[in-house]
Amino acid sequence: MTALTVTTDRTKFLRLALTADAVVTGGNGLVYLAFAGPVSTLLGPDAGLLRGIGVFLLVYGAAVGLLAARPTISPAATTAVIAVNIAWTLAGVAAVVTGALGFTTVGAIWAIAQALVVAGFAELQITGLRKARAN
Repeated sequence: MTALTVTTDRTKFLRLALTADAVVTGGNGLVYLAFAGPVSTLLGPDAGLLRGIGVFLLVYGAAVGLLAARPTISPAATTAVIAVNIAWTLAGVAAVVTGALGFTTVGAIWAIAQALVVAGFAELQITGLRKARAN
């Protein structure tokens, strides 16, 4: 009979949640940046604004990806990512409710769906952070 060594990495769930966030965020940013004109027509906000959001999302996604790839994940940096995700969620809902960005119907649906996804990432990251801190 052979022995089986089991190792537990308490950051695995958190690392996965951060990586998924980084990939989705970066992909979204790339689309906003590369296809701002057609996306503007579809969703409503100005193409220039979408380009700016695209740049922000690419940089933010890269930062979250770097955090996920570090040998030791910083709890403070993870908390900052969670805070930004919660702020993004609230801002997206507020933009739809107030009509501030001139969303089309498709754009409003997209913004709410995106807010739900980002809130989901925040929840997964909170859970991952708790698991990483568990004894």
